[in-house]
Formats: sequence, C-alpha cells, structure tokens
Amino acid sequence: MVTRIISGVILLPLLLFFIAKGGYLLQGAVLVVSMIGLREFYRAFSDKKLNLAHYLGFAFSVFYLVFAEYIINESNIFNIFVSVFLVCLLVYMVAFHKVSDVKDILITFFGFFYVPFLMSHIFMVRNYIYGNYFVWLIFITAFGCDTGAYFSGMLFGKHKLIPELSPKKTVEGAIGGVIIATAIALLYGLYIDSRFVTDWVDTSYLCVLTGIIGSILSQFGDLAASTLKRYVGLKDYGHLIPGHGGVLDRFDSVLLTAPVVYYVMLFTIEVM
Repeated sequence: MVTRIISGVILLPLLLFFIAKGGYLLQGAVLVVSMIGLREFYRAFSDKKLNLAHYLGFAFSVFYLVFAEYIINESNIFNIFVSVFLVCLLVYMVAFHKVSDVKDILITFFGFFYVPFLMSHIFMVRNYIYGNYFVWLIFITAFGCDTGAYFSGMLFGKHKLIPELSPKKTVEGAIGGVIIATAIALLYGLYIDSRFVTDWVDTSYLCVLTGIIGSILSQFGDLAASTLKRYVGLKDYGHLIPGHGGVLDRFDSVLLTAPVVYYVMLFTIEVM
C-alpha cells in the first residue's frame, strides 16, 4: 500500500502537468503511454514475444495517434484507415502463414482499438471546445468511481458483484462508486459555473451525465481488464508502476471514461 501511495504521489504531478499543458505535449504523452500499454497487451497474449504483426500494430497506432483528430472526425478517412490496416494484417497472415497465427492478427487488430484508439480520446477531449475544463472529468469519473467503490464496498459491501472476475468487488461498492463519482462530477460542474463562462453548454447536465455513464463504464473497463488478464493467467500486465502494475492496470478504467467524456461533449455542446 505504501509503494502504491508513493507511486501515486510521483505520477499525479506528471498527469496534472501534461493535462494542463495540452496540445502536442499531451498528445505526445498519450502516444508514449499508448505504445507502452499496447506492448503490454501484445506481450500478454503472445507469451511475452512480439512478432511482425505486432509491429504493424505499432506502426498503424503511431500514425493514428499523430493524425487522430483528422482521422476520427472524417468518417471516410477512418474507414479507409481501418480497411488498410486490416488488409495489411491479412496480407501478412498469408505471406507469413508458416510462422504466423490467426490469433496474432486478431490480437493485433483488437489491441489497436483497445489501447491507442480509446486512449486518443484524452487529448481529443482536451482539444475540444472547453476541453481544458472538461478533460478532468475523465479522471474524476474513473478515479472517483474507483475510490468510491473501494470505500463503499469496505463499509457496506455484502453481495459479490462478479466473484469469478474480481472477488473483492461488491454490488454495494459498484453502486457507491457511481453515486460518489457522479456527486464529485456535479460539484466540479458547479465549480466551473461559478468561476468561468461556458456558453452553449449546460455544464451541470454534462458533468452529471458524464459522471453516471462514465462511472458505470469505468467499472466495466476494470472488469474487462480482469477478464483479459484471467484469460492469459496474469495478475498484472506489467511492473512499470510500483504498486499499480503496468500502464493498462492503472488506466483500464480511463480507457472507457475518455470516450464517454468526448462523445457527451460532442452531443451536448451546441456551438452556434
């Protein structure tokens, strides 16, 4: 626990710095973290060995993260990108059929969407209108839910949620996590309203909606990561962050809250 706290104290200022700065600095940080997380994912499903299919995944992931806003906001471009990526993987599978495995193709393709694609929404939120305010909701909902679920489960937990995947999680903890994360998100929205002018957006509504949806999906993100690790027989994806495990162990819930904030902003902020 002490190691976990020390790691958190060290990493928190770095997180605050990159989020506050935004721009290319944040985009670069997300790219680096995504590549580390993608490597953890590929190694977990390939007996800790990388192959050419994985390197194709790295290459397409880097290209996507550099041009993410243009690619994702242009449906035809995104479709072309995904199609080319898949075709390259299929060509690889045929050309290297003697040494390749269909599993390599599936893991490479899924890994791109699971890590870089979802992670890219962090800087996309930051770059969107009022993103310097609402980007914090990604972490408020993820970490707020995690903390709220922990203490709610410790105080009131009686009924196991999904013991096969996560023995310590309880129904009461899950509900408490949603309530606490949503309450914190609402308080944050009220704070923004009291200090800043945000035209074209109902800040409280956006924050509450994000808090509810984000906190629910953050728990699914955590459970999904547990399911994947259980499948390959791992306790942690890595050991990069003492007390926390790997990048994916720390950001498993953030992977789903980032898209929630982005798309809630996209559909609730009415720019005149």
